[in-house]
Amino acid sequence: MERPVLDLSQDPAVLTAQLVDIPSVSGDEKELADAVEEALRALPHLRVDRDGNAVVARTELGRPERVVLAGHLDTVPIADNLPSRLDGDGLLWGCGTTDMKGGVAVQLWLAARLTAPNRDLTFVFYDNEEVAADLNGLKRLAETHPDWLAGDFAVLLESSTGEVEGGCQGTLRVMLRTAGERAHSARSWMGSNAIHAAAPLLARLAQYEERRVVIDGLEYREGLNAIRISGGVAGNVIPDECVVTVNFRFAPDRSEAQALDWLREFVAGCGVAELTVDDSSPGALPGLSHPAAKAFLAAVGGPDMQARPKFGWTDVSRFSALGVPAVNYGPGEADYAHKRDERVDTALIAQCAQRLEAWLSA
Repeated sequence: MERPVLDLSQDPAVLTAQLVDIPSVSGDEKELADAVEEALRALPHLRVDRDGNAVVARTELGRPERVVLAGHLDTVPIADNLPSRLDGDGLLWGCGTTDMKGGVAVQLWLAARLTAPNRDLTFVFYDNEEVAADLNGLKRLAETHPDWLAGDFAVLLESSTGEVEGGCQGTLRVMLRTAGERAHSARSWMGSNAIHAAAPLLARLAQYEERRVVIDGLEYREGLNAIRISGGVAGNVIPDECVVTVNFRFAPDRSEAQALDWLREFVAGCGVAELTVDDSSPGALPGLSHPAAKAFLAAVGGPDMQARPKFGWTDVSRFSALGVPAVNYGPGEADYAHKRDERVDTALIAQCAQRLEAWLSA
C-alpha cells in the first residue's frame, strides 16, 4: 500500500480529512506518526525528534518565551465511520474528526506557516492518549525527555468548541470496603451484613456539599460520587464484604495527596474497613495570570474573552506537573468525541487556526 504523504500547505480542514483517513487507533499510530515526522522534517526551520510514536518539532530562534502546542495522534476504535466525508453544512464526519485530528491539523498547519514566530514554538504529537495512563505518550516524554516539553505556556488542542478552558480538575477513584460476617440468610443473626454496613457511607456521600474555589478567575466545582457498588455471595448467604467505588473530582488547588487525605477524613466513622486507591491523576492550575496566557486570551477572543474552567481531566495536567501553565483550546466538539457520528465543524477548525496564527505572528 502506498505510504501516505501529508501536504501541510492545504487548508487545515482539508488536512484534517487527510489525517482522519489515516487510521490511528491507540497502539497503532505508527503510519500516522511516520507521515507527521516526514512532513515536519521537510521544514528547515524546525528541529525534529522522535520517541516511539511521539514526534516533537521545535523552533530555536532564541525568543524570550516558548509556547508548546500539543495534541494526540490516536483515536478510539473505528466504528464504521471511515473514510471521512464532508457534508453541505461544512461538517466533517469520521473517527477522530473532533478528538482530536482537527487540533492536530491546526498544529501541522501552523508548524509549516510560522517560520519566524514571535515566540519559540514546540509542536508535540503523541500516542496512546485514549488508553491507560501508563501507555500515554506524553507521560512517557515527560519522564524520558522533559526538556522536549519545556516552555513558558502550553496549549493542548483538545476539544473545547473553540473556547478557552483553563487547567483541569484532578480525579481520584477509590474502593471503600465494608466488612461483615457470613451466615445463612435464614439465621441472619449469626452473621453481620456488609451491604447494610455501607448505609452510613452512602448517607454521608448523599449529604456531600460541593466545594467551589476560584482560581485565576475560574470557578471550579468539586464532585464526589459513588459510581459503583458490589457485594453479595449467594441468594441465601449474608454477605461479608461490600465495596463502594467513589470518584472524587477535585479542584486543581489540591494535590493528589491532599485530595486523598480529605477523602479519608470525609468517610471517617462510616464503617469503612479498607480504602484502596484505584486511580489517581493530578489537576492542573490554569495559569491565566501568566503574560503569555493573557496575550493568548486577548488574541483568541478579544479583550472580553472569558475562559471557562475545565471540569474533566486532560493532559494539561502533565504540563502543570512540569511547571508549565496550560490551557485547553481546540476546534473539536467534546459532545461528539468517541461517538459513531463523530464530526467537527470546519468553520471552527479555520477559526482556531487563524486565531493561533495571529497570536503567534503579531
